[in-house]
Amino acid sequence: MIKYFYKSLRAGDLQDLPISRRGAWVHVETPTSEELAEIQQQFNLDPGMLQDALDEDEQPRLEKEDGITYVYVRFAYRKANGDFDTAPLLLIPLAENLVTITPRPLPVLGQFTSGRKAFATTQKAKLLLQILSSISDQYDVFISQTTRRIKGVRGRLKGHGITNQDFLDFVTIEDELNEFLSALQPNNATLRRLLAGRHLPLHEEDQDLVEDLLLSNEQSIEGSRANLKSITNIRDAYTAISSNNLNRTIEILTMITVAVQIPNLFYAMFGMNVHVPWQNEVRGFWVAIAISLLPLILLWIIAKRRRIL
Repeated sequence: MIKYFYKSLRAGDLQDLPISRRGAWVHVETPTSEELAEIQQQFNLDPGMLQDALDEDEQPRLEKEDGITYVYVRFAYRKANGDFDTAPLLLIPLAENLVTITPRPLPVLGQFTSGRKAFATTQKAKLLLQILSSISDQYDVFISQTTRRIKGVRGRLKGHGITNQDFLDFVTIEDELNEFLSALQPNNATLRRLLAGRHLPLHEEDQDLVEDLLLSNEQSIEGSRANLKSITNIRDAYTAISSNNLNRTIEILTMITVAVQIPNLFYAMFGMNVHVPWQNEVRGFWVAIAISLLPLILLWIIAKRRRIL
């Protein structure tokens, strides 16, 4: 799908054009080979660079070929099953147009087409940075949602309500956070190269926007690392609690076994077919009971002092 958007500083509404014009934003989404060839021929772009944009594993970077700058980044999106993932986006600032190519629908596109964000397609550098800013904001939203999920599990840990499903979810969350980190860190390197101004002319206002983007990405990176550390801490805490509970259970069962065996020892002695003390006494049964209770009382005192019971 190829879309041609145009909006000048003076124009009020975003125009969806049938063909490209000077100052238009050319957005290519999930393109066919024919559409990709059309864009390549129309703007004289490198076909290899365009093919890289459709590689799901393409990493963020900044390339320059035949005087044209190719900016590769990765944006976050929510899959149909609710999990998060990232996909590549290629931004190409040309002399007259901005071209964006992605193998998947771009979630932040709706912010521009719906009129919620003020922009002008004629300001190519600023529009490119605004797209990157929206992508950065999307990362922040997803990381915040992940943080809330982890806090929910941590709250259940205090009430011993954590389940095996929580740990299975942690595997998915870790994969998502690592995917975010692998995208955000190279994104920052790309932004630093843009800030140098050798690949894209930037006004002072644009440079401030790049610096804000760098700061936002750093915060997202730290947030992802903090979430990964929280998951590790929850796992370690659950392991320690489980181990402590197991040890306590074993101690209690051992005490119960000893408590059962001590009376059995005395009962077995008095039950043998030999002469035993007080066998002809009426109170002999109660004497045997009393003798068997004394070790039990001593065992109970020891268990209390050692906080086993």
